[in-house]
Amino acid sequence: MAAATRGCWPWGSFLGLLGLLSVAFAAWDLASLHCNFGDFCECDFRPDFQGLECDLAQHLAGQHLAKALVVKALKAFVHDPAPTKPLVLSLHGWTGTGKSYVSSLLAQYLFRGGLRSPHVHHFSPVIHFPHPSHIERYKKDLKSWIQGNLTACSRSLFLFDEMDKLPPGLMEVLRPFLGSSWVVYGTNYRKAIFIFISNTGGEQINQAVLEAWHNRRDREEIRLQELEPAISRAVLDNPHREFCPGVPTQGPASDGFWRSGIMEEHLLDAVVPFLPLQRHHVRHCVLNELAQLGLEPRDEVVQAVLESTTFFPEDEQLFSSNGCKTVASRIAFFL
Repeated sequence: MAAATRGCWPWGSFLGLLGLLSVAFAAWDLASLHCNFGDFCECDFRPDFQGLECDLAQHLAGQHLAKALVVKALKAFVHDPAPTKPLVLSLHGWTGTGKSYVSSLLAQYLFRGGLRSPHVHHFSPVIHFPHPSHIERYKKDLKSWIQGNLTACSRSLFLFDEMDKLPPGLMEVLRPFLGSSWVVYGTNYRKAIFIFISNTGGEQINQAVLEAWHNRRDREEIRLQELEPAISRAVLDNPHREFCPGVPTQGPASDGFWRSGIMEEHLLDAVVPFLPLQRHHVRHCVLNELAQLGLEPRDEVVQAVLESTTFFPEDEQLFSSNGCKTVASRIAFFL
């Protein structure tokens, strides 16, 4: 009997294999299957540029550069039927200026499921990479995660929050995925979008806007060419950075970009600066938040929030120290 069955699958093992396959295919979304084996679909990628531009115009205060750069880069990338590399954007600026808000809008208007889409991946250093001593394990896991999800759907969005708090060297595993090679580890990756969010460069941006104000220039006259070199230098600096005199500082240096090779190899498609917010921008945020709550504008609430907000520099009192980040909680306090 043993000789008769040698080289054949035992019946029980065959049934077990069928069971595993049925579970796998049940869990594997049909759209993802099509995306994996051909370009018949693009998962739940459903870009709505009209909605994105409308939302940015209505709710993003004081960020003319960010609005123009993000929309232009996205349109060019999405309308290209055969991009040679993924789209890589790096958002820089002071806290509360709209970086995280813009990234959430991109997920909302690019994917049918928004931030809940299985093809939108959000990484936070506090949650996903809390222990610097585990960096080698993090590198291995991050590489596997990106490779596996790009295999499931080439139209994937990867958001990396608080880049300035990431362990140095972690991001170097991304370099093969961000360049212009056609295939990485056997995975088609050219239609992916990577977005990095960082406070790094915020002090330099604030200093440039302050100087423009001193020179009586309108903030809408500020151009990317004035800010990009200073942001790049801040990113490439050793973590022991210099501080801008008279301008507050935030957090550690750009550890996430430092020693990653991302900037040195020019893998970023756009550096997107977010300018510090002035008093009328904070007012705009208060009115937006009241509208979101279904409330009519109330002058006493708006004024109370503005009076409780800290502005800098000390002499001019021009820019909000926290942007619009604490507006919602302050409104709740004064209602």
